[in-house]
Amino acid sequence: QVQLVESGGGLVQAGGSLRLSCTASGRTFSSYDMGWFRQGPGKERETVATITWSGGRPYYADSVKGRFTISRDNAKNTVYLQMNSLKPEDTAVYYCNAASRGGIGGGYWGQGTQVTVSS
Repeated sequence: QVQLVESGGGLVQAGGSLRLSCTASGRTFSSYDMGWFRQGPGKERETVATITWSGGRPYYADSVKGRFTISRDNAKNTVYLQMNSLKPEDTAVYYCNAASRGGIGGGYWGQGTQVTVSS
């Protein structure tokens, strides 16, 4: 069992930055692929960024490429999402996901953290 706790959300003006963190319990964090997803008002959950267990092959949604960076620190059982140049359309609840290799989108989910970008 893996428990994920997100933090770092909040209210920010357009053009600003936030860094989300997701800390996992357990001793097997380094074996999981990790991802950040989001769900905006009236929208379906979508993939924002993913990273493999080794920290390689980061994936970004087209809407966040060049603005968001995913990274992980296996020693701290933590995955990060650095969000720069935020836009109002980035407003959403952001969820952390941990899954077995190749299974991102399944596995375990955090409770979510709200990000609100004002114009």
